[in-house]
Amino acid sequence: MLLVIDSATAACSIALIDGDRLVDERHALVGRGHAEHLLPMIESLLGTRRPAAIAVDCGPGSFTGLRVGLAAAHGLAIGWQVPLSGYSSLAVIAAAAPPAEAGIGDGGGDQVAVALNGGHGQIFVQTYDRDPLAARDELRSLAPEDAAAVISAHLVIGSGAQALVAARGFGQAIEALPRAADVRLLPLALRTLPPRPLYGRAPDAKPLDAQPFEAKPSAPEAAA
Repeated sequence: MLLVIDSATAACSIALIDGDRLVDERHALVGRGHAEHLLPMIESLLGTRRPAAIAVDCGPGSFTGLRVGLAAAHGLAIGWQVPLSGYSSLAVIAAAAPPAEAGIGDGGGDQVAVALNGGHGQIFVQTYDRDPLAARDELRSLAPEDAAAVISAHLVIGSGAQALVAARGFGQAIEALPRAADVRLLPLALRTLPPRPLYGRAPDAKPLDAQPFEAKPSAPEAAA
């Protein structure tokens, strides 16, 4: 069985999957505080069961939630001595997308765009072909008005979907967050990525420019 860990967004989601069958899951919208929720949820889900492998959401998403999930997944994989793989939060949302509205021409129904809130007024965006599921373009972090110029799929799904569709003035927007159980819908190639972060944009913290150290003479000690 495969244990799936997803804490890259406001959702804290875990699932136990056997092949393409969902065995059990826990899913909650926690906003913040993934560190407090994740391990108790895993313990509750597993009971006495032990997975043969682990998959973890590598992002993009919340820097803190992403790191919590990756740290837990790496720790459990080492402790249990089981293989660990990763997947993209955008890909798992795309895999679970419903069909587009009827009457969409020019192949619009064959594609789905994913838009996730990324902070600083930007959204993470990527377009996927549906059958087979595969990325059509690169992952980008853009302001909604800039994303509107490059994302043409009629159906947009994710926490940033409304902002993108409003900026474009057309399309269908569906609110969604990653769900661990939906990893079973991903093709093997999209759920066996290296288990390392996909941040989508540069970290907020900037390194300070290195300044040369200049030793200053010590003040003379006062006589006793």
